Amino acid sequence: MARARLAGIALAVAAVGALAACSGGTDGPGSTAAVREGASGTPSGDALEAGTLTVFAAASLTDAFEELADRFEARHPDVRVVLNLGGSAALAQQVVAGAPADVYAAAAEAPMAAVVDAGLADDPVVFATNTLELAVPPGNPAGVAGLDDLGRAELRIALCDASVPCGSASAALLDEAGVAAAPDTLEPDVRAVLTKVALGEVDAGLVYRTDVRAAGDGVEGVEVAAAASVVNRYPIAALADAPHARAAAAFAEFVTGPDGRAVLERLGFGAP
Repeated sequence: MARARLAGIALAVAAVGALAACSGGTDGPGSTAAVREGASGTPSGDALEAGTLTVFAAASLTDAFEELADRFEARHPDVRVVLNLGGSAALAQQVVAGAPADVYAAAAEAPMAAVVDAGLADDPVVFATNTLELAVPPGNPAGVAGLDDLGRAELRIALCDASVPCGSASAALLDEAGVAAAPDTLEPDVRAVLTKVALGEVDAGLVYRTDVRAAGDGVEGVEVAAAASVVNRYPIAALADAPHARAAAAFAEFVTGPDGRAVLERLGFGAP
C-alpha cells in the first residue's frame, strides 16, 4: 500500500531501518501525520459513510494503528483513514481547540479526561496497557544495567517531557525507585526518545516496552522490574462532533474488539 507522509518525520527513519514504519511526533515543529491510501477488500457489516476518517492517536500506537487502519480500510473500502500521531496531551489540546477529528486514542487516561470534560467524548474505553523499559543503543556501549544507571552523571539520558504520559510515568517510576535522573533532553513523545537512542545521540532512554520491540535491532532493551507498578492505560473514544460519526464508532469498536486485541497483543501491549 502506498503511503504519503507529511514533513517532519524523525531522522531515524532514514538512519534506522527498523524504525521506518514507526516514527511519530507531536503536531507543530517535528510533527508526523500519516496519510494512508484506501485499501481494497470486501466490506463487512453495514456500509459506512464514505470519506476520510481522522484518527488522533498517541505516538506509541503508531505500529498498531497503522496495521489496524489497513485492516479497517480493507473491510470498508470507501473509508480512508488518516492517522495523526503525537503526544497524547498535545493531541487532546488540539481536539479541545476544535481540530477536526473523528477518533481520539491516548496513552493515558488523564489526556482523555480533558476531552471528556470538554464535552467532546463520552464513555471512552480502555483497550490496552503498557509499561516502561530502558532502551539503549545496539551493543549497550555505556553498560546500562538498570534504572539506577540513569543517575550516573556521565551518561546522556533522554526522557519524555512530563506533560505527556510516558514522561509522567517515567517520573513516577524514577521517584518510586529513588533515582535522581538528570536528563540531557526532554522529548515531546516516546518515539522521539526512541529515535535519540537509535541514533546513538544518548546512552539510554525510558520508552514503552512496545517501542523497544518495534525498533527491532535498532535498540536494545533493558527490563526494569519496578516498571510493573507504573502501568499506562490506553483509552479510545469516538468524538462527539466527529464528521463521520458512524465510521468513528465502528473504528473504535474495531480497535477494542477481537481483531484489535490480537494485533495489540502481538505488538506487546498488555490487556486492558
